[in-house]
Amino acid sequence: MWQISLSGTGGQGLILAGIILAEAAILDGKQTIQTQSYGPEARGGASKSEVLISDQEIDYPKATAADILLAMSQEACNKYIGLLKQGGKLVVDTTLVKTLPEVDAKVLALPITHIARNELGNVMVANIVALGALAGFADLVELECLTKAVLARVPKGTEELNKKALETGYALGQAER
Repeated sequence: MWQISLSGTGGQGLILAGIILAEAAILDGKQTIQTQSYGPEARGGASKSEVLISDQEIDYPKATAADILLAMSQEACNKYIGLLKQGGKLVVDTTLVKTLPEVDAKVLALPITHIARNELGNVMVANIVALGALAGFADLVELECLTKAVLARVPKGTEELNKKALETGYALGQAER
């Protein structure tokens, strides 16, 4: 079973990314549960989405020791790093996470927000770049299933941009696998 925690700040789209990942897992024939938590602020407060993916029935709906932690902000990295199990995988957005923690984990450090803003032309797809990177790095679900889930959830008119964001992130993640 994979226990995945996607963390950052409100407004970064990590709840949506968690929902998309869970839907992709279902399309891939796996069992999944997605939960979320966020501070009282609509934007800027700590935000976390957890996704459990398994080939077996899942009996507890929360991540107890994350196999994978995505940190899209320094605050989230500092707050949730304790969830990451030893030997897990840490994906960090180096655009916003300047101080990497000392961890026993395989680290994928990418300028995710910078890539979204400067290479893709829209910071709003940083969550999809991150989702692609995480999925490519950890080989969680088939890219085809992830693409279908993304395209089913993104706003109309942004499908091509989001597909490119997903593929960009996925390729970066696979390169570090």
